[in-house]
Amino acid sequence: MSKELYPVGFRRTEEGVRPKVVCHYLLEKMRRAGISKAYLVLRPGKWDIPNYFGDGTMLGMNLAYLTVHTPFGVPYTLDQAYPFVQDAIIALGFPDILFQPQDAFVKLLARQAERGADVVLGLFPTEQPSKAGMVDFDETGRVRCVIEKPLQTDLRYMWAIAAWTPKFTQFMHEYLQAIASQYVSVTELSTVSRPELPIGDVIQAAIEQGFRVEAEVFEEGRYLDIGTPENLARAVREAHEADW
Repeated sequence: MSKELYPVGFRRTEEGVRPKVVCHYLLEKMRRAGISKAYLVLRPGKWDIPNYFGDGTMLGMNLAYLTVHTPFGVPYTLDQAYPFVQDAIIALGFPDILFQPQDAFVKLLARQAERGADVVLGLFPTEQPSKAGMVDFDETGRVRCVIEKPLQTDLRYMWAIAAWTPKFTQFMHEYLQAIASQYVSVTELSTVSRPELPIGDVIQAAIEQGFRVEAEVFEEGRYLDIGTPENLARAVREAHEADW
């Protein structure tokens, strides 16, 4: 079973109480922000996810599914949706992550609209900077830089969710195309061994090109990656009181 479908807590339906899976929390927060359409980009073999959510009726959303075959990092996964979303405002979340507050995407989208930002990052306090994309920002909320998994830092906040405009979607698409052009063929691009590209590096490249990247800080926010057995057990244990 895909970890995104691990049951954490419960939900009420017309048929009674049912388990509530990890990914449901993310989509629910998106729906709260008025988002009615979502693309889930999957690795081949994760067919249990579309089997579970179907067309999104249970969430009041329209869901579509794409597969990714280039194992070089999140930017490539996101770029699979480029033909379908290139002209849209994008909200990004990770389906194996639980977080608070409930209105996080509401605040990100509001900040993007109010400030005219190209990208808005949702920031959460973390005590494990070496495992996260850490963010430095000024007193107005303008992001100075994004540093991926620093071994030492005084920065306190990591980013976990984001919203951006078509300008950044296009920038990322062209950034990845420039990388691809260094290879002889698509076959070589798909098979050559090379490090994964963090999306934080793409955001940093956009900052260096003058993009306006803003921070929405959730000082009292919470964040939990259920990718480890310990964190999954914690999520299940705290589900009744955490209000994920």
